[in-house]
Amino acid sequence: MISLIFNQIIKLSASTSIINSHIQEMEKLVSSWCKNKPLPESYIFPPETRPGYLVVPTCNTIPVIDLSKAEGQNRTHIVQQILKAGQEYGFFQVVNHGVPENLMNESMDVFKEFFEMPWEDKAMLYSEDPKNSCRLSTSSVNYAWEKIHHWRDNLRHPCYPLQDCIKHWPQKPIRYREVVATCTIEAKKLGLRILELVSEGLGLESRYFGDKLSESEILSINHYPPCPDPSLTLGVAKHCDPNLLTLLHQGDVSGLQVFNNGEWIGVEPLHNAFVVNIGNQLQVGIYLFYDPPVF
Repeated sequence: MISLIFNQIIKLSASTSIINSHIQEMEKLVSSWCKNKPLPESYIFPPETRPGYLVVPTCNTIPVIDLSKAEGQNRTHIVQQILKAGQEYGFFQVVNHGVPENLMNESMDVFKEFFEMPWEDKAMLYSEDPKNSCRLSTSSVNYAWEKIHHWRDNLRHPCYPLQDCIKHWPQKPIRYREVVATCTIEAKKLGLRILELVSEGLGLESRYFGDKLSESEILSINHYPPCPDPSLTLGVAKHCDPNLLTLLHQGDVSGLQVFNNGEWIGVEPLHNAFVVNIGNQLQVGIYLFYDPPVF
């Protein structure tokens, strides 16, 4: 993975009731109540897990890989860079990756527009049911029973097969479906390109990961409203991605941290770059089959 018919009176009454119900649920969204409010107890993490005021050092050693060089005589070197980064960090950043900068910027703009829309335009998307393919939610899938909530709102939906999934995407902003469809197509191309390079380095067929293993594609947009005391809470807790590959666009905001050699280090946001997270599925393959070259 890289993800009714009633008569008019009854229909009107039912729709109004459903919308009101969803709006009540949406009051749980952090962005709906956080302005000028103190941090609630339900968002304060225990002392041993909260970030505190400690300044996390920004890491300049997580590899930055120029993918444009993979098409020339340096392809073997780029392959080795990717595998080495995957083995040592499980992360790396890619630049000159082929996804147009204006498309990345337009996508970020439309995501911002979505979260800034009035409640009634988003109400029908709110759900705490993880089985709902396209859903707006807050904190995590465990919101109903978790003791401490995460400081984030999230929009999540599948992207493959596009012709089927797009019907369930948000209808507003008006340009959401057009822009995001283009973005996900380009992101899928990038993910498959990286997987092809990994396959080559592991001695596998170039499209080994390009079939069923990477068919699924999920888009997840995290929205972190301004927090009154970031030292006490977290947007996303520590975790590993169970999938094959994750592409993350940080924008220009710091906050992503990676655990390496016993310490947490910050990943520096780079202009027009993607952070690539080698998921558990792919990590196993790299550990099993990657034999670093000896120079």
